[in-house]
Amino acid sequence: METVRRRRISRQIHVGNVPVGGTAPVVVQSMTNTDTRDVVATVAQIQRLHRAGCEIVRVAVPSREAVDALARIKKAVTVPIIADIHFDFRLALGALRAGADGLRINPGNIGDEDKVRRVAREARERGVPIRIGVNSGSVEKDLLATHGGPTAEAMVESALRHMGLLEECGLKDFKVSLKSSDVLTTVEAYRGLAAKSDVPLHLGVTEAGPGVLGAVKSSLGIGLLLAEGIGDTIRVSVTADPEEELPIAYGILRSLGLRHRGVDLISCPTCGRTEWNLMEVAQEVERRLRAVVTPIKVAVMGCAVNGPGEAREADVGIAGGRGQGILFKKGKLVEKLPQEKILERLLQEVQAMTGERIL
Repeated sequence: METVRRRRISRQIHVGNVPVGGTAPVVVQSMTNTDTRDVVATVAQIQRLHRAGCEIVRVAVPSREAVDALARIKKAVTVPIIADIHFDFRLALGALRAGADGLRINPGNIGDEDKVRRVAREARERGVPIRIGVNSGSVEKDLLATHGGPTAEAMVESALRHMGLLEECGLKDFKVSLKSSDVLTTVEAYRGLAAKSDVPLHLGVTEAGPGVLGAVKSSLGIGLLLAEGIGDTIRVSVTADPEEELPIAYGILRSLGLRHRGVDLISCPTCGRTEWNLMEVAQEVERRLRAVVTPIKVAVMGCAVNGPGEAREADVGIAGGRGQGILFKKGKLVEKLPQEKILERLLQEVQAMTGERIL
């Protein structure tokens, strides 16, 4: 049975060496939260994000000093860098000349149409794509009046307006995002634009919130669209260290069968039959295996009686209770161990199976 509907085939663009759209895999993005002027801190965070699976990184460029820093940052990293620009078209031009692999602009706040055209023409000449970022909080006043607020229809009309302006300048290498903090408005907006254009779409729910709330809203909004075959790049927005976004993003993609990077961790909920520290061990396993890249399914189960059978599709797993535990593979018992040793034994087995060092 297919997990998602047939993928919407958008026209393909490239952000640096990363293909976006067409038949390319869904790409995972994030954004730094460092002061871009601090080159050392920004480069360090970009490198951490890249190791965690981020394939395109966006950085804020709010000043001339940040433009100067961007040029040095670009020389120190290999992952494609998108410059995030607001309000001043000159910063966009500066970022292009500093070597940015892409621009993210909101044409509605960057200045009049002539300024947008200048940015679009230079981007076209340099072969650099632009993301048109339409947010519900920055929809043009005339569209708000026409539609009675920042509705999905208003967001789609705003996107089409800005797309037309870039196309007038001969620029076809662009993608679009239509983000709201409301999940259903976000989903409706993307559906609307997907039906009207083959433009690549960058998915996200803006201002989704902290921790669990942000993960839930992002998973629903992004997941619903991806399950319908809509979406070419994604960014999970949570109020946390940006590195926390990557496990959520890949969790969404793994759950839909779209990407297969890293550990798919299976763990049962606790119940009255649980006789060992399941929650603590599961959390430690998730933490220790977060950096694993090889696709592998790992289980941490509550009891040795039912656990292996319930997780028979896992490549490897553990289950415990009453001072002892077991290691199992594909639902079959392979070893009995004292409870205090089963965590490290599991990690050793994952290391042997993946060939990756487990910290």
